[in-house]
Amino acid sequence: MATYAIGDIQGCYAPLARMLDRIAFDPAADRLWIVGDLVNRGPESLRVLRFLRDLGDAASIVLGNHDLYLLMVAAGFKRRDSDDTLFQVLEAPDRDELIDWLACLPLIKVHGEHVLVHAGLLPGWTVTRAQALATEVSTVLGGARARDFLLNLAGNRPERWSDGLKGWDRLRVIVNALTRLRFCTADGRMDLRAKGAPHKAPPGMLPWFRVPDRFSRTHTVVCGHWSALGFYREPGLIALDSGCVWGGKLTAIRIEDDAVFQVPG
Repeated sequence: MATYAIGDIQGCYAPLARMLDRIAFDPAADRLWIVGDLVNRGPESLRVLRFLRDLGDAASIVLGNHDLYLLMVAAGFKRRDSDDTLFQVLEAPDRDELIDWLACLPLIKVHGEHVLVHAGLLPGWTVTRAQALATEVSTVLGGARARDFLLNLAGNRPERWSDGLKGWDRLRVIVNALTRLRFCTADGRMDLRAKGAPHKAPPGMLPWFRVPDRFSRTHTVVCGHWSALGFYREPGLIALDSGCVWGGKLTAIRIEDDAVFQVPG
């Protein structure tokens, strides 16, 4: 049995299929860790969703910002991306089943010493705290207020976490941190507009994983989201978004021995 963590797929089913052939993936014995952004901008979001759903317990998956955007649009949020490729999912005969399945996925998963999350963790959050906050979001997403939540999710503010936050502001900060974070200050103020490489950090900002003494250093964070960072490893971090949808590569890493596999996007 082997465990493979795979970066942002974003509707690129063909590279995913090539990757699974490359690693000789056996769903009866192996496990996939998928770090979010299953859909959007690639040509086969619908096929990716159906495939990953049908893997059942063979895949451990967390939500990314593009997955949440699909849920928002399905709930009635006005589409804002002219280059999105969500129509194939939204017009599918099994649309409702897929949307319901997607909405049940968590924002964070912990597997022993590894943490799966799409973007990152704020420096003041322990892994346990991040799990608890993510559960707050999942509870709303799976309940009667899900549509209201999704229609109020968009936005970059508040820019920092506070235990006193309530309502949609509280949930928005949690989601933004776990699915959109790249740069922040040492005390956790996020800059969600900056998308460049780590050396292009805005003034006063750091890549979230380089904040000194961040509380999540107890675990290895396995994430994606940041194509300008690319595939990157350092103690406590495995970043897997190597820009497959932009013509880069799809990256996988075998957790047991750190073997790295890449296929063209």
